[in-house]
Amino acid sequence: MDSDQDSLDQNEEGIDVVEVNEGDIEEVIDLDESEEQDGSEMEMEGYDGEDEEVEDDEEDEEDEMVDVQDDADFCFKAHTASVFSCDLDPKTSSLAVTGGEDDKAYVWNIADGTTALICTGHSDSVTCVGFSSDSKFVASGDMSGLVKVWSTESWEEIWSFECSDLEWIKWHPSAHVLLAGTADGDVWMWKIPSGECKTMQGHGCQTTTAELFSDGKQCCTGYEDGVIKVWDLKTAKATTTFKGNSGHQDSVTSLDCHDNNNLILSGSVDGSSKIYNCNTGKEVAVFFAGDVNEDIGETNSVESVGFCHSQPLAAIGSLNGTLSIWDMPTQIVRHKCQHDAGIVKLKWDKTNPFVYTCSLDGIIRLWDARSGKVEGSWSGHKGEILDMNISRDGNTILSVSGDKTARVFSIHKPDR
Repeated sequence: MDSDQDSLDQNEEGIDVVEVNEGDIEEVIDLDESEEQDGSEMEMEGYDGEDEEVEDDEEDEEDEMVDVQDDADFCFKAHTASVFSCDLDPKTSSLAVTGGEDDKAYVWNIADGTTALICTGHSDSVTCVGFSSDSKFVASGDMSGLVKVWSTESWEEIWSFECSDLEWIKWHPSAHVLLAGTADGDVWMWKIPSGECKTMQGHGCQTTTAELFSDGKQCCTGYEDGVIKVWDLKTAKATTTFKGNSGHQDSVTSLDCHDNNNLILSGSVDGSSKIYNCNTGKEVAVFFAGDVNEDIGETNSVESVGFCHSQPLAAIGSLNGTLSIWDMPTQIVRHKCQHDAGIVKLKWDKTNPFVYTCSLDGIIRLWDARSGKVEGSWSGHKGEILDMNISRDGNTILSVSGDKTARVFSIHKPDR
């Protein structure tokens, strides 16, 4: 354990522990979710548009019924059902891709919503989307297992593959390599656009989440039975497996890899989060999300985890509404930042100890991990937020929601 502790302390600065008072936690007013009207287009011969005006009037009335301050710079409304997934192009931070329950993915300009590409051909909800590291390609994947890759230069489909029911897709951090995990537990890895393929065989249990190390040599995968595996991408062989007492007691929901390419942070439905050392194959630390908050829901499932890039801190976001900030060397919780709804996703700022959260109340918040206080918030969604991403340049937030929209927000960071 001493060697593991050293790995936590290496090249990190100590931070004074700060007490959090009840008054430091922002209170958030619950907002009633509105029922949305069916946005499907009418395709009747001789249609004169009169019903469309009635529908627009009904939507306007709904908007008035839900008094939500809209902080978005732009709202994308092309989807006709819930929007599940989103990504921002890493090269220019000017394009977004969103996938939804309407069996479509859209690539669009975040400044004005101009649609560059409609990713058609899917026959099930598009739950996975993402840009390659250089933004030359964009991938879309649906629940039935159809994965498509499109060129952002020609805006044409260049490759597709159909596997079993899809759980996730991930692009390699530097190469044109796409990975996908399926309900039968297998992990596929393809070179794009050639389609050259390797398969990482599962153990008969659904793979639920994955993350790639920043050096691009390994990836880690989580499974429904609580097992976590580390894979060598060159050989497509598992190098380390955490299971039993060292694994989780329920499905793994979230993973993150430390910038040192050694430590893994995991989250699970069992309400715990763990740190693992890949070099030693040992569990280093265990954190807990806290008790179930009956005012919010019936679970304390950890939905999102992340390592801070600038200080030795780890963040855990749970469906009990708690964002926990943990000091890694001492394994002491620094702050518990309470939300009024379950947390869906968190993302750390690339250069500072700030963490973004999005939650089921439709609000995005920015927390200072040093003080545990809210430094900013963005609202506008009239339904639960289902996914969120931050642009590589750190200036833009993209979020998608059950309200059928995607929203773009500008980031104005607090003084440091």
